[in-house]
Amino acid sequence: MPSPRRLISSGSPFERTAGYSRALVQGDWCFVSGTTGYDYATMTMPETVEEQTRNCLKTIESALADAGFSLGDVVRTHYYVTDAALADVVFPILGETFGEIRPAATMVVCGLIRPEMLIEIEVTAFRG
Repeated sequence: MPSPRRLISSGSPFERTAGYSRALVQGDWCFVSGTTGYDYATMTMPETVEEQTRNCLKTIESALADAGFSLGDVVRTHYYVTDAALADVVFPILGETFGEIRPAATMVVCGLIRPEMLIEIEVTAFRG
């Protein structure tokens, strides 16, 4: 019998408006939606990519914990930055978080949906 889907919310008002969950658990897998640098407690966006990256990772870590996973379960990451020059700025922060975990990763330079957004991170975790 397949395990039920479980939806995890971060409390962001965007989840209901846009029709998504911060994370979705299906069996041994947890899929965390693209996460930007908003501080959801204050609904503010920091100006620097460093602060935005740390907020992304904090929100992701919280969603994983709510789902019964940890950062150590992450097997795949996707990073979206608005400028290639930001890669060298965020690499050390990502290395602090994922340096020992070493998930498969992709970084893409692209536009994001709001001009204040500089980075978006999405992860997939597996516990098996």
